[in-house]
Order: sequence, then structure tokens, then C-alpha cells
Amino acid sequence: MKLAVWTYEGPPHVGAMRVATGMRSLHYVLHAPQGDTYADLLFTMIERRNQRPPVTYTTFQARDLGSDTAALFKRATQEAFDRFAPQAMIVGASCTGELIQDDPAGLALALQLPIPVIPLELPSYQKKENWGAAETFYQLVRHLVKARAQAKPQHVTEPAAESSAEYPAVSSARRPRCNLLGPTALGFRHRDDVKEISGLLNAIGIDVLTVAPLGADPQAISRLVEADFNVLMYPELGLQAAQWLQKNCAQPFTKEIPIGIKGTQRFIDEVAVLAGLDLDPSQIESLSAAARSGWYARSVDSNYLHGKRVFVFGDATHALAAARMASEEIGLQVVGIGTYSREWAREIRSLAERLGAVALISDDYLEVERAIDELQPELVLGTQMERHIAKRLRIPCAVISAPVHVQDYPSRYSPQMGFEGSNVLFDTWIHPLMMGLEEHLLAMFREDFEFHDGQSPSHLGTGATQPQSGSFSASQRQGLAENTVQIDLANGTVAERAIQQSANEPIWEVDAEQELKKIPFFVRGKARKNTELFARNQGLSRITIKTLYDAKAHFAR
Repeated sequence: MKLAVWTYEGPPHVGAMRVATGMRSLHYVLHAPQGDTYADLLFTMIERRNQRPPVTYTTFQARDLGSDTAALFKRATQEAFDRFAPQAMIVGASCTGELIQDDPAGLALALQLPIPVIPLELPSYQKKENWGAAETFYQLVRHLVKARAQAKPQHVTEPAAESSAEYPAVSSARRPRCNLLGPTALGFRHRDDVKEISGLLNAIGIDVLTVAPLGADPQAISRLVEADFNVLMYPELGLQAAQWLQKNCAQPFTKEIPIGIKGTQRFIDEVAVLAGLDLDPSQIESLSAAARSGWYARSVDSNYLHGKRVFVFGDATHALAAARMASEEIGLQVVGIGTYSREWAREIRSLAERLGAVALISDDYLEVERAIDELQPELVLGTQMERHIAKRLRIPCAVISAPVHVQDYPSRYSPQMGFEGSNVLFDTWIHPLMMGLEEHLLAMFREDFEFHDGQSPSHLGTGATQPQSGSFSASQRQGLAENTVQIDLANGTVAERAIQQSANEPIWEVDAEQELKKIPFFVRGKARKNTELFARNQGLSRITIKTLYDAKAHFAR
């Protein structure tokens, strides 16, 4: 753990809260100081949930440390059970509560409550939020499924069905059924992804038995074994549980993530094998017809998008899928791909090598910013933080992964997965590039005699009053361009100022600066950097228009 201004993931107890908040009739008792209740705002303010998370905090204070904090935890647990009457409870400590070492698991079990009480060991100083969510879901599955198996009467036997060595057989008396594993509260478009994938599975003849943890209760978790296989939607959150179910309950799980047209088609092929279905190719073609993004990417209007340089960063699931879709389906050139999920570094590096891109495994947003600045992409696909970074660097950006802010929890239907998800992704990624082109055209014609800022709107006629332009003299404008004057905003004056210029730092001439403005803003930073590098290498003290075009020719080679 380190002190940072901003982080991609919270501590692991926030991950446990995401699981508990997404479920029904499950309560989380968290041994934490009063300050840790900030986590409620993640769900009520950012995700805009209409109720508080089902979490009871012990909220011990400094004065309580000299007394019995263990008794405080036991009292809070008993009161939570009496008030909320959940089907099951999970108990644990926050990063601060962990330091007290009160053993919440042992204290809760000592109460002998008549419901399952599942202890969570979440090492706050070694692990982070996604790991905490995955571990919480795994412990719920392990305890509740095992408890159901032990409670089943021994004389009851289920009819045996023939099965292969790899997959259990699916009963021919009913449609195949599966579970959807991984979606949680505060997940990026999880609600809409569940709806999209459930509809897709239903269309090919597969029923969804349980979605977990989102929307499930502990009884539903215990019935996961009644499905024929599991669909793993978000590996960071559901892989541990899926592997346990495969090992202990002979339930296979999917490996393909249905993001993008090709990803969704591979997913359909995989679930058809697991469900024992022989799908008609015309049926698949009919379903994929809903994905208009494929045609849009091949259309004439999208030709100028092909080959655009893109940098991708986010959680591993979305970063891997976005990089594949950008490269295989839209024709973008992936120059960098990264994740803050260190557990998935091997997969990220493998895909980066295949795409000829730079791989970045880091949870330091400053390191991510340096990588973006160095690569100078024309589009950034990332998290909320990459949106801020791209804005500072004047690069178009689209959000593809958590963590995100309130505007990325839309009230409309906006999935990332499935065929409709491919349409949403195409629009989300391409619109920033199109708006960037529009802004470039506006900037390009800003000095035109007909369109400049001082020209009155044509519909007002020639006698309309024009806005007052600045009253800087020619020499002052030259000084501003050369960075040798400063503006005193308080007094409204322009004063001469000598700028200490590095001996090897070239100065841009005014006409060269004007020519630079004609370059689209989303690649202008790269052009400026390359030109200055060229000028330094050539020993030039001033950058002229000729220098600008010489640098362009040099780097084009």
C-alpha cells in the first residue's frame, strides 16, 4: 500500500462491499472506524443506487481503543442480525480495523447465529478491490454450495446421466441452463451486460438459472450447482468461483468474453459446445445482423479512421477485448495496451506482442500519463483517469473500464457485451475522433476572412456590431508568440519580460506557430515534439516553416 492522490482500485473491503451491495438478503458487518463509511458514497452518489449498501460499520473511535472493541463488534453483529434478518452474513475488517486484530471471524461465530456467517480474510495492505470482490464471491460460493450439499438427505439420489470425460451431460428433457458469474454492484455496465447476454443465450436456446452475485440471494448461490455450465463474464471477479465449481461440481465455464462482433461469435460457438447444441448458421447470422458496427467500420465514411493510433488501458477484461476489437474489427492501430490488474500481466503482454504494441502493467496513473505522452496516440480508450489525462494532452478519449464517474452509469440501455454492445462501443470510440476532426476544421478556418472571430454572423447583416478584438500591437503579438512578454490580468497591461531560455531549446517563429495550428489538434502535440527534437539535433535556435516541413520529411522516413 502507498499514499497516492488517486488510485485505480480501493482496498479489498470495498470489493466485498460491491458483492454484498449487488446481492439480496446478505449483510456485511465491517469492523471499521467512522471514517471508512465514505464507501457508501460510491454506490449512492456515483452508481446512483436508491438505497444504502447492506453494511453495518462498528464505527469505533479513538476513545474506544482503550476499551473492549471486540465487544463493540459482537454487539454490532447481533444488532444487524436482529434488524435486517438476512439469509447469511459476511464479516471482516477494513484496512484500519485490521490493525486492531480483533478477529471478526471468531467473534461472529461465537454468537452462534442461526444463519451462515462467512468470515473474510482480506489483507488490505497486500491486495486490492477486484481481488477482494473475487475472494468474497469465492467464499460465498464455497460455503453456501458446500452447506447445501451437506444438508441434502443421504437417501435421496439423483438420476445419473451419461457424460463425456470433459463435460457433464445435459438433460434432453429440458433446455440447457447456465449461470452468469462475475457481475457486481459498481461494475462498469454490468447491469446492461447481464440483460444483453441473457437475451442472447435465450435466443439460442439456453436458459439462465442464476446471475451471481448481482441480484442473487444466498439461497440462489447455493443452487448454482443445478446449472449445466457457467458463463464467466468478468474473470477478475468470478474466476476463482468458476474454477472451484468446475473442480468440485464438474461445471465447466466459458473462456471467451463476448465483447465485439468476433468475440461474441466465438462466445456463441463456445456455449453451443458446452450446452450440446447444434446451431443453425442462419440463426447465428440473424442474431449478428443486429451488429451494425461491422458495416459502419467498413463503410466509406469510416475510411479516415483506419490506421488511427490508439492507446488502451483498463481492467484486464475490457482492455484485452477493446484492443482486439480495435485492431480486428475497426482497423485502428493499437500502439499501447495496459492494465492495473497485475494478475493479468501475462495475457496483456502476450496480446501486446502479437499486435506490435507497448505493454504497460501499472497502477500508477502518472506512469500511464507518461506512456500516453510518449506514444502520442490519436485516441485513448481507458478509465476515468485516462479521460482526465487525455483532456490535458488534448487527445480524444472514450471510457471503456472502471473506475468511472457518475456519467458512465447512464439511465439508458448501454451494454458493452454482445452484438448491441459492439454498436455501443463503435459509437463511443468513434464519436470523439469525429468531434476532434470537427474541432480541427473550426480551428483551421478561424483566421479565414469570412469565418474569423471578429466577423459578425452573416444572418445579422453587414451593419451588425462586431466584437472587440484585442488591442495588442504587432510587436506585442510577436512577443506573445515568442514567449517574451507577459499579460498582467489585474491591470490589463502587457509588460515586456525576458524569459530564461535553455541554450539548446529552439524558439518557434510566428509563421511556424501558425502553420503548426493547421495540424489536427489530436496529433499537434506529437508534431511539435518531433519538430523541436529535430531542431535540437540539427543545432537550430529558431524553428521556421521550413524547419517544420523538414522535420516532417525526416520522421516520415
